[in-house]
Amino acid sequence: MCRWAAWQGRPLYLSEILTAPDHSLIHQSREASKCKTAINADGFGLAWYGDRPNPGQYRDVYPAWSDPNLKSLAEQVQARLFLAHVRASTGTATSRNNCHPFVQGTWSFMHNGQVGGFDGFRRHAEALILDDLYPNRRGATDSEALFLVAHGLGLDADPKAALENAVAQFEALSRKSGQGPHIRMTAALSDGETLFAVRYASDHLAPSLYYQWNAAWQGWAVVSEPYDTAFGDWIEVPKGSFCRFTATECEIVPFQPSVMSKAA
Repeated sequence: MCRWAAWQGRPLYLSEILTAPDHSLIHQSREASKCKTAINADGFGLAWYGDRPNPGQYRDVYPAWSDPNLKSLAEQVQARLFLAHVRASTGTATSRNNCHPFVQGTWSFMHNGQVGGFDGFRRHAEALILDDLYPNRRGATDSEALFLVAHGLGLDADPKAALENAVAQFEALSRKSGQGPHIRMTAALSDGETLFAVRYASDHLAPSLYYQWNAAWQGWAVVSEPYDTAFGDWIEVPKGSFCRFTATECEIVPFQPSVMSKAA
């Protein structure tokens, strides 16, 4: 499992979430408390949005706590919307191309969880990626494949429907392979304007996900686990939920991968 954090609101130095709090994301990379794996040392990554539509991206294979470049970058970069991730591999290699967040055009995506039996049906899953998107399949993770499939299913037009459809197809492949847990996921994604997040599982063990309106910083923090309990109350996202965060508003609706897609 992995840990991640996202921000949507007034421009904020990345360090305010990545390094400054007592239980910052970098602290969670070596001492996470709300997942099976306390150590998340298989790489890290950032995607952030500034004045240009496409996000900046920085990823590497080192443990987040040991990379001085990450700490320096976090102290200097200020962004109104960013995604940050520390990785604990569920089987794929520790390589830069397997580190989250993944980027495609204006979109960025990161994931915590697993797709049961993915190695056994990887070829079938990758066949769901549209031909014009397949050159962007640079790594080997189930997460990147899921993102590219969802992108081809219409992220631009309807992010919720596209992700529901992609998850349903992956869950169907996993069920066919007979290896569970079929889907466990929390994910964050953005087009540079809106931050989206999802919490879902095919069983009762959905990974943790929380959000908070930070009045002092004037924005939304969305996290795998709280980085600081001293300021405001963290709200747990219900299982089976899809969230939309604008600069000032939050909407949470059911996330329901379609039965039709599961049966396909």
